[in-house]
Amino acid sequence: MTSLTLLGADGAISAVTLNESPGYAKPTGPLQSRVAYAAAHVVPHVHADNTPGRPAEIDWDATLDFRRSVYSWGLGVADAMDTAQRNMGLDAAATRELIARSAEVAREEGGSVVVGVNTDHVEAEAISIGEVIDAYKEQLHFTEEQGAGPVLMASRHLARAATSADDYRHVYREVIGAATTPVVLHWLGTAFDPSLEGYFGSPDWREASAVLLEIIGENVDRIAGVKMSLLDAESEVSVRERLPEGVRMFTGDDFNYVGLIGGDSLEAPAAERAAGETKRGHSDALLGAFAALTPVASAAIQALDAGDSARYLEILGPTEELSRQVFAAPTFYYKTGVAFLAWLNGHQTAFQMVGGLHSARSLPHLSRIVELANASHALEQPELAAVRWHGMLRTNGLDVPGVLS
Repeated sequence: MTSLTLLGADGAISAVTLNESPGYAKPTGPLQSRVAYAAAHVVPHVHADNTPGRPAEIDWDATLDFRRSVYSWGLGVADAMDTAQRNMGLDAAATRELIARSAEVAREEGGSVVVGVNTDHVEAEAISIGEVIDAYKEQLHFTEEQGAGPVLMASRHLARAATSADDYRHVYREVIGAATTPVVLHWLGTAFDPSLEGYFGSPDWREASAVLLEIIGENVDRIAGVKMSLLDAESEVSVRERLPEGVRMFTGDDFNYVGLIGGDSLEAPAAERAAGETKRGHSDALLGAFAALTPVASAAIQALDAGDSARYLEILGPTEELSRQVFAAPTFYYKTGVAFLAWLNGHQTAFQMVGGLHSARSLPHLSRIVELANASHALEQPELAAVRWHGMLRTNGLDVPGVLS
């Protein structure tokens, strides 16, 4: 058996057995029981100036091949969002090119793609409410022209300009009204972006959710769903239970997704599940975590499709601890863990990120990711992952005896 060397926060070296690949099978048709999107990351050229503040130089072959891999597992792709380093290294020009290229790949692969619509191409930090609306519309129209589904992301410009909940109502009313295809609303919590404190008019999620639901209620036919990323299962379930018919809840809770996606139907009698008679609540998914563990997520949803909730929990349950490590505070650096796992799993040749973000996590933090990925069968090619990880340890001056070289 191959051993996997680990590095503790105190510098101590330990080892665990490297698990074999679980051999999950790709689906033979579309996933049925849940709609699931993996929020995908971007891969830069290794030779690029991947340092803070520099324009993103994307390796389009590797970046788009990753999206093809996601489609092959039956998941959709959520692109040009936080996981793609939006507002953290992915500049406006690269964002537009990513949206256009990703939409083209989705058409080629027959996959579903949604992309982020924001105001972040405007360089000025402070703009008026009217300018916020115009900026949203500009990106919205470009997205629709590419044939991608729009996700109205939380805008830092709006958070700065809004003086009351009425400003949010006004902006979203105008932008949603300009859409020619149903949109997904995105509520991003302060763990991901502290500058969004008080979004939808209040720092209290109960008050803010009332505004969100009012916006949705006024535009039911134009809203496909809402993605909540507050890392708070209670708030998500509370909003989910009050959504109008036909509006989906896409969980963005990378801490609690197993129970939220499984929903109350996990407790339904087997015969009731098999007959498709359950009407209990559940969330669909739009998760950065699913970019890090796409085959596992697919296998788990395939188990739900087969009515096997126990197998769903067996497969996906262990990944939640891994996701909590990837998304540990400061949570906005979770992108580092996603790219790290993509490198370990052979989806990119080097552990590089735009904006130098590959340096945002410590070696012991990454070691814990390796340990939990191994335990939850999220390493797609375990021996390759071990070779790459052990090489990284050696590069950092650590002795890794008796392992793959």
